[in-house]
Amino acid sequence: MAALVYNVTRGFVIFGARSLLLRGHNNQRVSVNPRRYVRALRRRPVAVLYPDGERERLIKSNEATQKQFTQKDKHREKVSERACRQQWSGHVSECAEESPQMKDKLSGLRFEKAPAGDNTLAKVASVARSRAFRDKEGKVLLEGRRLICDALSAGAAPQMLFFSAVERLQELPLDKLQQAKLIKVRYEDMKTWSDLVTPQGVIAIFSKPDASRLVFPKDTRLQSVPLFLLCDNIRDAGNQGTILRCAAAAGCERVLLTKGCVDAWEPKVLRAAMGAHFRLPVFPNLDWDEIYKHLPKDVVVHVADTSIKAPVLGRTEKGSLDDYSESDSDEESDDELSLPCLKPQVYYESWAQRSTALLIGGEMHGLSLEGRRLAVETEGKRLFVPMAPGVESLNSAMAASILLFEGRRQLLQLLVKTRRRTRSKIIK
Repeated sequence: MAALVYNVTRGFVIFGARSLLLRGHNNQRVSVNPRRYVRALRRRPVAVLYPDGERERLIKSNEATQKQFTQKDKHREKVSERACRQQWSGHVSECAEESPQMKDKLSGLRFEKAPAGDNTLAKVASVARSRAFRDKEGKVLLEGRRLICDALSAGAAPQMLFFSAVERLQELPLDKLQQAKLIKVRYEDMKTWSDLVTPQGVIAIFSKPDASRLVFPKDTRLQSVPLFLLCDNIRDAGNQGTILRCAAAAGCERVLLTKGCVDAWEPKVLRAAMGAHFRLPVFPNLDWDEIYKHLPKDVVVHVADTSIKAPVLGRTEKGSLDDYSESDSDEESDDELSLPCLKPQVYYESWAQRSTALLIGGEMHGLSLEGRRLAVETEGKRLFVPMAPGVESLNSAMAASILLFEGRRQLLQLLVKTRRRTRSKIIK
């Protein structure tokens, strides 16, 4: 019956279309496409109802088609709903409260997932590397799990933290990240704006730490000696960071940086220092008047001389001081030559017998006049390391490490002698 109705209707439509062609206006042919009418009638019905009440079973092809279109519609609804949420909020917020397992892993912390094309990390990373921004806004950028953990342990205040995976976030002390804004970004974006060849997947923005308010490890402070380090005109970031690392390893009491030095919070300095900023007090960007306030009254300031030529090896170990001549430097001025000369001394001789400060200058600019005057006023000496012939100078970081550890050795020996004398007096 359905087939009969289908054929009759199709023939009527075709006949009507042909009649239009014959009876066009003013006996002109009228272009009519009969397929436009037939197409709708060729569609297969979903179900066929007969007069006796019987119902024909659904066609399988229609069932599969209907099921396929239903799944596509649901997927489109989900995609459109997600796009609307992104457009409205700008972020897709992922809350640890939605998943009990995630809540337990992150101790209830909430974080946001940056959408594709988000440039928040790009803006923060590029601006935070500017010294003007660090000085004006009071913010620093720290990268890597170890450096961030050291900063959190010392009491530094985190403001914003970017991470590439939840596993990277779990490696940090979560109880100290309650006040920070956490943002999950793609690892590709982090690799683009990271200074490391292989980023660890964690970058944080901290309030610029104040050395007087930080809490340093007790083990490090108990092993410190009355040894101070003064850095003057050190412009190389790698050398500055290495010197800070040596100062922390040698147990210096504090480090003072003049305004002529590179910024202590430069990313390259932070990487080379390996967390030394959070293991001993570092006071950057100081005037010479401020440096006096950070030193004890009875301190002796010695100068690390990295440009003294050594005698030929094979002579007596100590040699005579006349055998050591100052290297010719094009940067010496008349004012420097007019200063009183400091007595040179080999580094392994006794020079650290009380509170001692070591003053080291940069390789290119050398010591400032104020630094030389300070050494003269405190009756300090010029400490040098004998070198093989043909070598004119030592790297400032290498010279600082040699002298700092020698100063620590002498101060510890002095401490042992003092304790022995005290015990002998008590026994008597």
